[in-house]
Amino acid sequence: MPSAVSLQNVHKTYDKVPVVNDLSFTIESGEMFGLLGPNGAGKSTTIRMLTTLTRPSSGQIEVAGYDVVRNRQQVKENIGVVLQQISVDADLTVWENMELHGRLHHIPNPKRQRLINQWLEYVELADRRDSLVKTLSGGMKRRLQIARALLHEPKVLFLDEPTVGLDPQTRRRLWEIIRDLNKQGMTMLLTTHYMDEVEFLCNRIGIMDAGQLIELGTLQQLKAQHGEGLVMKQVGERFEYKFFPDLAQANAYLDSLPDKTGIMVRPSNLEDIFVERTGRQLD
Repeated sequence: MPSAVSLQNVHKTYDKVPVVNDLSFTIESGEMFGLLGPNGAGKSTTIRMLTTLTRPSSGQIEVAGYDVVRNRQQVKENIGVVLQQISVDADLTVWENMELHGRLHHIPNPKRQRLINQWLEYVELADRRDSLVKTLSGGMKRRLQIARALLHEPKVLFLDEPTVGLDPQTRRRLWEIIRDLNKQGMTMLLTTHYMDEVEFLCNRIGIMDAGQLIELGTLQQLKAQHGEGLVMKQVGERFEYKFFPDLAQANAYLDSLPDKTGIMVRPSNLEDIFVERTGRQLD
């Protein structure tokens, strides 16, 4: 079975400045893939190329088996996109937003009405179908975006910071929806600045910096590579980090120090690895 998403030696240059530089990775069918990177890493440009909004300068990108340059229409028919910006029409009702999207994708009736009802029920908005979108909470609007993105039954769903700005309870509810969709077989690519989100949701993780992929693997693979134990030492207002293969070795190192002031040991996490590799926090 071919990969759901494939990038091979992809470059994107603006005014002779490389934004994406020889990027290659694949996402298998049914996989939940997390793409991380600091601002300016080329992450957003990569998403734009994958969703046919930006043409790559060179290299090959295929989504759902179709080339994003030669087969743009087929790619669009097979992808759903949920952006961090609220993109539903606030002056239409919930149902009217879904109806418009269904007609744009030429979904015939009565199938269109069946799918609208199905996805509004799924994201728990069936009782708000006649409400104007402007009256919905931020979490409801984001759930409507997900329902709309799924209406035409795409094979690949792109989630660009889908929970940004939401309260913790709403974020967790969206996590449940996203994880359940993945369990049903939906292939997804998630970008986010919330490390706990990636740790909870994603099968594999790619980290981009300066237009290149600098890390790729499962969370456990990344921890095994960099170290599962961490020693933190406060130096002025900053912390210095030292990785160890496991927590026991990190504790043994701490025990060997004559002065333990300002030093602590804990298990490493994804954010530690991100900072170690990119040299800066996500902002």
